[in-house]
Amino acid sequence: MADKQQFNPGMSLAGAVDLESLKHQVAADPGQQGGAPKAGGYVVDTTENTFQAMVQTSSTFPILLLLWTPDDDRLVDLARKLGDAVNALKGKIQLSRIDAAANPSIAQALQVQGLPALFGLVGGRPMPILQGLPKADELQQVIDQIIPQLITLAQQSGATGTAPYTEVPSDGAGSSDSAHGAAGDGGGNDDKEQVPPEHMKAHLLAQNGDYQGAAAAYERILEHNPADSLAAREYAKSSLLARAGESDVRDVRAKAAASPDDVEAQLAVADVDMIGGQIDDAFGRLLDYLAAGHRDQIEPVRHRLLEYFAIPDTGDPRLARARRRLATLMY
Repeated sequence: MADKQQFNPGMSLAGAVDLESLKHQVAADPGQQGGAPKAGGYVVDTTENTFQAMVQTSSTFPILLLLWTPDDDRLVDLARKLGDAVNALKGKIQLSRIDAAANPSIAQALQVQGLPALFGLVGGRPMPILQGLPKADELQQVIDQIIPQLITLAQQSGATGTAPYTEVPSDGAGSSDSAHGAAGDGGGNDDKEQVPPEHMKAHLLAQNGDYQGAAAAYERILEHNPADSLAAREYAKSSLLARAGESDVRDVRAKAAASPDDVEAQLAVADVDMIGGQIDDAFGRLLDYLAAGHRDQIEPVRHRLLEYFAIPDTGDPRLARARRRLATLMY
């Protein structure tokens, strides 16, 4: 577990809900052929670069964490059935898939001994569900009993948010290295072929988890071309993750609740809302803060909101509503 803190600080296997009765290792016949199902809907693919953001969002909504190898045909049916079950719940839970062969440090941190491995993740705490291919009745038990149990546990812990929805890519489009929540919204595929040459340095810094360096690189691009909307969006995302990507979400929320007049505490909790995909909550929190009489703090709040406004798609109705309300509060 030497690498554990690198990827998931605060995660502990101690005190987890007792789901050990389903843990096992078995062999199984080959599953369906035809390739792995694509990410999309409430199913995301996570890598070492986006793992920390995924852990953060588990304090906003529960996550079903599948470690697998997508080129193993035996696992295709399992991934498809879990994806269908999660998508049917309309954001009450998210399925995060990790290619263990491509991301061995995550498998090491979670002490995975065999694939597939399935965990529940609530509030940054991983709860082992199974290891090895489940039998049909065991998989049905996961779908019918364990997933609802995870959702209930999350709600009891205060993680009552809804996972963000993403469009399923069309045929021929590979699944992207999806960031979580708002930090991954609004840009489509991040394939290198689609990255402008002048963005490549910043893009690679972000891909390697150096969000502070990426933000500085995107800022330099914007100095030369203030109209570059892609750079503006990526700057906002990188800045957000540099500030709050490793925050203790529970601590941030507790400080904000204890200090409702402290602008820094409110900005910090709005950051974790954005990372978690709770865009309305982030916008509403800061706008409500101004409406409650804190007009002396309008500049830091306005600056943070303008940064957030670069992240969603320009046609997002939440963005239009927030812009109108900010204008009303300012004037």
